[in-house]
Amino acid sequence: MRADEGEMAGSDEAEIEDVVRAFFGAFTSGPDTAARLETLRDLFLPGAVIVSTGGRGPALMDVDAFIAPRAALLSGGTLVGFREWAEEGRTDVFGDVAHWFGSYAKEWEQDGQSFGGRGMKSLQLVRTPQGWRISAAAWDDER
Repeated sequence: MRADEGEMAGSDEAEIEDVVRAFFGAFTSGPDTAARLETLRDLFLPGAVIVSTGGRGPALMDVDAFIAPRAALLSGGTLVGFREWAEEGRTDVFGDVAHWFGSYAKEWEQDGQSFGGRGMKSLQLVRTPQGWRISAAAWDDER
């Protein structure tokens, strides 16, 4: 490995971690919810595929179909204090492709009761002239 390859890998991983942080940070209720969710459009490639399993079989979505129900839920007033965050993850980079796989948690209040959950997410990323972008995302929640 050349000396600059190690530096590039470190900067790639740092940029990917920024994308992962922004991705999870978008799922927070309260002020500026719409703006945070709108940043997802910049994080995803056009045509990205998002898949939720949830034990019901895969549900495939494009970026708009992914954002719309989350925008309604996070800004509808029925959830209070919703937030989601990455806990532990692993990033693998090879050239212009990368994969982040990790655990996440979420918490919120609804109708005066506290709720929480956990799961695993897989984010596939590609390098673009604008930086690393998510080309695909998939997740499953603990049951």
